[in-house]
Amino acid sequence: MKFKKLISVLLTAVCVLSLAACGSKGDSENGSGSSSDGSGEGGSDSAAVTAKVINIDLTDEEYAFGVDKTQPELLDQVNAFIGKIKEDGTLEAVCDKYFGDGEPEAVESAALDDSKDQLVVATNAAFEPFEYTKGESYYGIDMEIASLLAKELNKELVIQNMDFDAVCLSVSQQKCDIAMAGLTINEEREEYVTFTDAYYEASQRLIVPSSDTSFDGCADADAVAAALGELGDADSIGVQAGTTGQYYVEGDADWGFDGLPAKCVTYKSGSLAVQDMLNGNIKYVIIDAAPATAITEAINEMQ
Repeated sequence: MKFKKLISVLLTAVCVLSLAACGSKGDSENGSGSSSDGSGEGGSDSAAVTAKVINIDLTDEEYAFGVDKTQPELLDQVNAFIGKIKEDGTLEAVCDKYFGDGEPEAVESAALDDSKDQLVVATNAAFEPFEYTKGESYYGIDMEIASLLAKELNKELVIQNMDFDAVCLSVSQQKCDIAMAGLTINEEREEYVTFTDAYYEASQRLIVPSSDTSFDGCADADAVAAALGELGDADSIGVQAGTTGQYYVEGDADWGFDGLPAKCVTYKSGSLAVQDMLNGNIKYVIIDAAPATAITEAINEMQ
């Protein structure tokens, strides 16, 4: 009987130890998960795969359209058109479709045909809310302005979608009449195109993982820049290739940017950069303010 009782006690002890071990293993797995705040709470994993925009303007910029240098008459026509849509409220109404309660409208592109009187627009349709696609249709502030401009000039609209860093080049090669792609005015691009009057004030903003608190105490651009200056060469910041964000990270005397110690990683679009950040491959992303908001909202909804 004593032997049976001893066996019973031993079996009970083994069961208790097994249950405790199972509980410990579960706690360890939760604690060593992908939680970026180190709390080890399972609920924090979802926060680690979303992004947030630091709502501080890092730069002051202006967008304009880039016209073929051999078409001064078109430049005059576009400037007159910009003045008109600013004055009559059309530009504000178009922007309201993407920043307010308005409803975005699809813009269709005709096929390129040299026998027709066409306005050929170069763009990079990966820059929401200024230019993007849904199916075969184009959307965005620039695309709706392009449609209105073509109608004003009594021309058929053709949209040529390409990589951003090819947009101004295609105009300079006279493959397109005008670049409409959220272009910041700068001297380097003026080698390829003639800029119109500005139509939109823009800036660069920083995107970080939602769990990152490094910039919570920053009150202005200088404070953000100082915090970014603490990064090392092992850190990486993603940008859309050819945009102001790339010059901000790499540094450029013409732009007045000192550059950052972190490595600059270029992407074809801001959304690819943000997704790579959430995958843990880069630390932060710097892109234009309006696309930064649109991209983070869209990606966060999918997480």
